[in-house]
Amino acid sequence: GVTAGCFPRVHAFLSPLIMIGRNVPLAAVLPLMIFMFGAGEKNKVMFIFVASVAFVISDAARAIMDVSARYIDTAYTLGASRWQTISKVLVPLAAPTIFSACRQMFGLAFGYIMLAESIKIADEVGGLGYQIQIFQRRGFREHIYLIILVIPMVALVIDQVLAWIQRQLFPHLYGGDGMLRSLMRITLIPWESLKSL
Repeated sequence: GVTAGCFPRVHAFLSPLIMIGRNVPLAAVLPLMIFMFGAGEKNKVMFIFVASVAFVISDAARAIMDVSARYIDTAYTLGASRWQTISKVLVPLAAPTIFSACRQMFGLAFGYIMLAESIKIADEVGGLGYQIQIFQRRGFREHIYLIILVIPMVALVIDQVLAWIQRQLFPHLYGGDGMLRSLMRITLIPWESLKSL
C-alpha cells in the first residue's frame, strides 16, 4: 500500500486487483480456500488475508497520497533523496491514518473469522460459527445468545488493546505517554547507524 501510494505505476498496476479483491464474494471463496490450503488454522489465516488485504492496501495507499505536497517539496528542497522522503516524511505522516484503517479493518476481519469457522471438516471440533449452526438446529437459543454476547466482548477487549497501542505510538495525536514510540526509537537507532555505514 505504501509503495502504491508513492509510485503511480504501482498504483495503476494494483488498482484493478484491489477492485477485484474488494468485490470478491467471500462465501464462495471459502470452499476454494479449503480445497487449496486444506482444513485447519492455515486455511483460516489465508482466508482472513484474502478478505482483508485489498482493503488494507487501498487504505494505506490513500493515506500516503493524502500527505500534503508541501512536506514532500520541503524534503526535496532540503536535499532528501527519494528513499529518505518516503521513509522519513511520507510513512511517518501517514502512519496514524494507516493504523486507524487497520484498526477499523479488524472489525470486518473479526466477522470473517466467524464465516471461516462455520465450516467443519472430518474430526475437527468446529469453530464458533459451526457451533452456532449446531445450536440453531437443536433449538438451543440461549447458547446462540451467549456466543453472540461473547464475540463482541472479545472484539472490544482486542480493540481496546489496539487503541492503547495507537495512543502509545502516536501520542501527539491521541494523547498517550509514548512508551512504545520511545521503545521503537531506541530499537531503530542502531539500524539507522548501520545504514549510514
